Amino acid sequence: MAKKTTKNQKMTAKQRQEREERALRRKQEQEAKQAKSNLLKRIFIFVVCAILVIALSLPTMGLMVLGGAS
Repeated sequence: MAKKTTKNQKMTAKQRQEREERALRRKQEQEAKQAKSNLLKRIFIFVVCAILVIALSLPTMGLMVLGGAS
């Protein structure tokens, strides 16, 4: 009968190092994903603000020019 591995069983140094490397890799991937998400969010907010500024300023300028603001 083969022994079943349990959490209490000690890991070798190589196993521990591989586990730490995997954890570090996961953390780096998560940070990269978060940074990309933040960048996309900032770009989206900037685009929405630019559209709002244009959408609100064009009618105002049109009224000023065509309305004959004397």
